[in-house]
Amino acid sequence: MKARVKWVEDRTFVGESGTGHKLVLGTSPSPGQPTPGPSPMELVLIGTGGCTAFDVVQILEKGREAVEDCVVELEAERAETEPKVFTRIHMHFVVKGRNLAIAKVERAIQLSADKYCSASAMLAHTAVITHDFEVVDSAAP
Repeated sequence: MKARVKWVEDRTFVGESGTGHKLVLGTSPSPGQPTPGPSPMELVLIGTGGCTAFDVVQILEKGREAVEDCVVELEAERAETEPKVFTRIHMHFVVKGRNLAIAKVERAIQLSADKYCSASAMLAHTAVITHDFEVVDSAAP
């Protein structure tokens, strides 16, 4: 896996993945000012959400569940001193589908957390990671 990050100006950078996808990232010079894109730590959190959401959808599909949507809402706290690592991350999953088995959704989330999500595994070295979920039945009136 490869990536490249290039400084543009001030606190603005462009990241490029090894597959050629680019995104702007950065921070503001002072609190309350607009940012050119997500901060590097926001990208870590977003990447973790993406990693686990991918796992959950894939596990449910392999289990022949009729999953239609999966949203992971993440909330994190960071250490007050440098390096300001994540110390707590909570993931709230909203999984939508037709007649989804609640036990299978719970199992998919647990498998992602315990076995498959590389990002969560790395962050678990500094952060307490918790999960909860809700299932939305699209077959319900």
